[in-house]
Amino acid sequence: MIGRREFGAASLATLATAALGGVAFSQDKSKAHADHDISLQACAKACSDCQRACDSCATHCAHMLADGKKEHAATLATCRDCAEFCSAAARIVASGGPFAALICESCTEACARCAKECEKFPGDKHMKMCAEECSKCEKACREMVKHAGHGK
Repeated sequence: MIGRREFGAASLATLATAALGGVAFSQDKSKAHADHDISLQACAKACSDCQRACDSCATHCAHMLADGKKEHAATLATCRDCAEFCSAAARIVASGGPFAALICESCTEACARCAKECEKFPGDKHMKMCAEECSKCEKACREMVKHAGHGK
């Protein structure tokens, strides 16, 4: 038979174990939250950087088009659209909005397509820089979606 003293000691030990387990769970949850925040901020920055690169590349393409280089028309349109996706993604992701994963899934596709279009002009430094930023943004968006638990 367990006496009061033994029962009290066992109860205290159980409470201490539960409390320590709760602290460990809380620390794990805090680390997961911190990792998610880092992922969100890295993604928002990559999207913002990509948006600026795409806008710059679109302006470059407009100049090329004005010079009679009609092959830049598709890239101009692609860069403009990609910049819009990236701009929206940067805003939504930076605020941690509920549609962050959704916009990033779309942004991933837009960046992949834009990079592919820009890579058609390997000798052009503007196009090369845009393709590189699009690839970085695509990767950051994929990581963010994965951390958000919405990866496929």
